[in-house]
Amino acid sequence: MRKIAFYIVSIALLLLFVEEANAQCAMCKAVTESSSQADPNQLNTGAGINKGIIYIMFIPYLLLGFLFWHFFKDRIKGFLLDMGVIGG
Repeated sequence: MRKIAFYIVSIALLLLFVEEANAQCAMCKAVTESSSQADPNQLNTGAGINKGIIYIMFIPYLLLGFLFWHFFKDRIKGFLLDMGVIGG
């Protein structure tokens, strides 16, 4: 039960302190600016491209985190047991 509460609190804190990031390269930014100047009704184009870039950048970190957890979960658990952080 403690473990579930820890995860819920951790996720809540992460969601609470999320800051919006603008992840656009120079070329993507130039294209969205020129398209928004040509047609002022297309202001959502830049936001859509920005969300797509953030999504693409997030996937490698997610995969690396999963691989790290998968290969080192027993070592981390043993270390935490030795330190007395978790009970066996």
